[in-house]
Amino acid sequence: MNNSASERPWLKAYPEDIPHSLEYGDLSLPQLLEQTATEFPDRPALSYYGRQMSYRELHQEVHRCAAALYALGLRPGERLALLLPNLPQYPIAFYGALELGLTVVQLSPLSSAKELAELLRDSGAQTVLTLRRFYGLIAKARPQTALQRIILTRASAYLPSWLKLLAPLQGIFQKERPQPAPAPSPAKQIYEFGSLLRRYGNRPLPEISLKPERDIALLQYTGGTTGLPKGAMLTQRNLVANALQLRAWFPRARRGEGSFLSVLPFFHVYGMTVALNVPISMGATLILIPRFQIKELLRTIKRYRPTIFPGVPTIYIAINQYPHLERYPLSSIEECISGSAPLPLEVQQRFEALSGSRLVEGYGLSEASPVTHCNLFYGRQVKGSIGLPLPDTEARIVDPTSDEPLEPGEVGELVVRGPQVMTGYWNCPEETERALRGGWLHTGDLARMDEQGFFYIVDRLKEMINCSGFKVYPREVEEVLYSYPGVAEAAVIGIPDKYRGESVKAFIVAKRGVRLKTAELIAYCRERLAKYKLPHQIEFRETLPKSLVGKVLKRELRASSQAQDGR
Repeated sequence: MNNSASERPWLKAYPEDIPHSLEYGDLSLPQLLEQTATEFPDRPALSYYGRQMSYRELHQEVHRCAAALYALGLRPGERLALLLPNLPQYPIAFYGALELGLTVVQLSPLSSAKELAELLRDSGAQTVLTLRRFYGLIAKARPQTALQRIILTRASAYLPSWLKLLAPLQGIFQKERPQPAPAPSPAKQIYEFGSLLRRYGNRPLPEISLKPERDIALLQYTGGTTGLPKGAMLTQRNLVANALQLRAWFPRARRGEGSFLSVLPFFHVYGMTVALNVPISMGATLILIPRFQIKELLRTIKRYRPTIFPGVPTIYIAINQYPHLERYPLSSIEECISGSAPLPLEVQQRFEALSGSRLVEGYGLSEASPVTHCNLFYGRQVKGSIGLPLPDTEARIVDPTSDEPLEPGEVGELVVRGPQVMTGYWNCPEETERALRGGWLHTGDLARMDEQGFFYIVDRLKEMINCSGFKVYPREVEEVLYSYPGVAEAAVIGIPDKYRGESVKAFIVAKRGVRLKTAELIAYCRERLAKYKLPHQIEFRETLPKSLVGKVLKRELRASSQAQDGR
């Protein structure tokens, strides 16, 4: 099959109001924000528990943040780590860092100190901005990293004054009492975010020459094709392109109107693009929710009436199953994109019936900023499909061993290329060459394309487990299990989970004469892994099935697990 770049059957399925190609110019993300702030200065940019910040105010805060970071000693090309939930401080610091020409390193508040140390050490970040309640995690990680400066902030910093008295957000992500953070101390290079903005925010910022096609805006850590964390290097151009590609995918959404329900975490690349950059490019209002809790989410929908709701299947399932949903009208919602995990058809149909909205499934990966495909809101709907490639995005199905293009209907590896695709992995030239060989990003996913250009994910080449939209890599969990005294062998797989999409299941062989307990193993893992990576099931065995060369046969483990569950 001659699947050249000129043969793009999916373009015939594009509605007339979605362009085949876009003009991206030489824009950076801060310039995209500046355009919106100039066009819609009084339009609410952020809505945070009743307090609104206009686009003019957001743009000013971003500039003040850039000036403060410069005064603190940060210079273009350096890395700034962000360890924050969805608070106003996130877009302020994210865009402020990019205005200064810094590279942002996104960290998950769900990570353990060990995991944070690994990413901070690999990125070389010398500065981190985080909540005061996460100081304990950073303090544990700091000795193993190059960290010099810690900037602390509070979840309540941008709340309305009357809400600050209630301190409703002090339990974000953690139930246990956090380790108290020390008072700001320049001698220890510990600072307070608000104080820095007040002290340095009005200082002049030297002219920064940004080069969107080359400047690395973001290190987004991902397991890629091996399961070991690597920083996908995403440029300003990559992020701007994906925001504008997705903006074009909402043909009926008018600039300067509407609001996004921003509950997807910004530290996740999907949330960063679809719930942060896209609405800013559209001049829409971001309704910030720091943490997904079903009742709080429904209250927010009822009170603030968002029009666009990007999410993951787990969230839509929780809404569908909520027992008193009639108290929370969903009629304001018009369009929803689901990503990060397969969207069951029954979930899609049920949510659309309850809300009257259009819910479509998309596809992407960290290395592509992340979205490459999406189903149409207004056009042909294809069950089980991830949809069509976005404007300026090429996709093909190739033989996994030879990279030769395959015919429509044949199953092979999905490869893509476009302006949103990364430049490579941070300090990993061999992995970069492997992932981008031939000029195409190799996704590691098995897929097929039909004659009309709709794509379908069939299976994964890699063994990544997708738990509520978060990636869990078996090898990482296995290494923790192997480090537990008494464990002789460990193998980890993903098993179907109606709520999470997939859950982690571990198979354990104990050392001779040792009796292991499930609760103790899980407690051990909890100290070393993020919550979503913890095994939900542990099965003890005398032996694990292996090939002739000693490789554990995980397909047999999956088959036996399915048989036990009656599937």
